[in-house]
Amino acid sequence: MRSVPVIPQNGRHPFFRLRVLVFAALLPVLAACGLLPAEIDQTADWSAARLYTEAKSAFDDRNWEEALKHYQKLESRYPYGRYAQQAQMEAAYAHWKDGDEAAALADCERFIRLHPNHPSVDYMYYLKGLITFNGDLGYMGYFNSQDQSERDPKSAQESFDALKELVTRFPQSKYAPDAQSRMDYLVNTLAAHEVHVAHYYLKRGAYLAAINRSQYAIKTYPNTPALEEASYILTLAYDKLDMPELREDAERVMRLNFPNSIYYTQGLEPKKPWWDLF
Repeated sequence: MRSVPVIPQNGRHPFFRLRVLVFAALLPVLAACGLLPAEIDQTADWSAARLYTEAKSAFDDRNWEEALKHYQKLESRYPYGRYAQQAQMEAAYAHWKDGDEAAALADCERFIRLHPNHPSVDYMYYLKGLITFNGDLGYMGYFNSQDQSERDPKSAQESFDALKELVTRFPQSKYAPDAQSRMDYLVNTLAAHEVHVAHYYLKRGAYLAAINRSQYAIKTYPNTPALEEASYILTLAYDKLDMPELREDAERVMRLNFPNSIYYTQGLEPKKPWWDLF
């Protein structure tokens, strides 16, 4: 007589637990192979207007991650039209504020390339300048005592180039005045960097290198506050190399341009840098 399997009181077959365990083990494999239904996208039927509205709401709340998520969907689903263009501009700003400067710069450059005649393309040049301006040599970065020769001027140069292009191409832009102010600041920081490097070489006895950096600063940034120190370093370096004629010539030019220079009495003693307003 055939035996009848005993069914537990809960009504589940003895192999039920085994099947559950096997299925649980296979879930990651099924998911990886795309055999499970994908998560439902609640925005699938949203219009371009609604996607932009939701993105802008998150943008205004400074929820950069959420805003970028909607901007990306808007661009992929509705790549043409004013909503997509506005999304591209705002996505660049959101990437910057979210800490992804590389993505922000890529957004700016792509917008400029795709929409060179857009009414707001000047803003994208301005944003490029802001991104690299704050990246290394921003205003507040120079209110500390860090030696300028330790700083990489690459970001400052990139920022200056972007802002210069804005001012040159769009002189009537509402961003041009601020861009010009930042350019003036950046020129001063770049000059200060060169002079601090020259000072570094001078202290270590690399007099020829100090001369070269001082001359570069004088020729490249002739109307900056750092010019005075560069001229003095040039004089000292020629003196250390025992080149009296060149030293006298450098000193003559310096006294002509800076007759009351503090360096004549103070030398290269520590002093407040030009950016320290206090």
